[in-house]
Amino acid sequence: MPQLFAKDARFNVQAILFDKDGTLMDFMYTWGYWADLLLSLYSRELEATERSPRLMDVTALWGLYRAPDGAIADYDRNGPFSMGTVGDILTLLAWQGYRSGLSWAEAAVLARQCSQAANEQLEQSRAARAVPDLVPFLEQCRTIGLPLAVVTADETAAAEKHLQWLGLRRYFSAVIGNDQVERGKPYPDMVELACRKLSVPAAQAAVIGDSNGDMLMAKSADAAAAIGITGPQDAGADHLPAADAVVSSYRELGFQDRFENREVSMRK
Repeated sequence: MPQLFAKDARFNVQAILFDKDGTLMDFMYTWGYWADLLLSLYSRELEATERSPRLMDVTALWGLYRAPDGAIADYDRNGPFSMGTVGDILTLLAWQGYRSGLSWAEAAVLARQCSQAANEQLEQSRAARAVPDLVPFLEQCRTIGLPLAVVTADETAAAEKHLQWLGLRRYFSAVIGNDQVERGKPYPDMVELACRKLSVPAAQAAVIGDSNGDMLMAKSADAAAAIGITGPQDAGADHLPAADAVVSSYRELGFQDRFENREVSMRK
């Protein structure tokens, strides 16, 4: 059985499950762009109804942070925008429309319409890029025959599309979106479903993610490992208290075959 190492920690694994946004895909490159589109569209539509938009605090409500120039620059790894479903985000946006004077039904319909328009613009731009050093790590997994799956709070169809944009779909034997399970993160449902599809016990699968919700999902499924990835720009790992190990890059992950004593690593 391959042994996955994460810095000084070692885990015996038969599969790896990856969160998508912030773990495989650069979160802000895609979703910061989408959030800006959605907020601009919603604000414009509210103004057209002659309501006074009250969207000043919606980025904070979502767990997004703006730079001094007003651009969305970062996100709370454990906030609604990172961990919630699209439905969660649109509910929070609809609440802002309700505060601005729309009925709840009007606010909800408008949020859905603006989301569709933002999705169409995202589709045209295909604003997506893989996180640094991901592809060499996926190639390591392919080399040793380790099955992989994606477990994401996004809907399955969107996740499949984003993986195709990134050219990464071929690496994954299963893609599990929030719409395939009764309970999303931090519950174990996605891990359990992914492992059934991979024919691997959850106790022999590692979960890699960028939020503590991912770590709690792994723990609730009794997974072999909950590995947090912070990214090179992250100030620390305080937002990942439930992780078994934390790395800042895929360069800090590698494998060793216990039977052949053969190490495969990206570290030089």
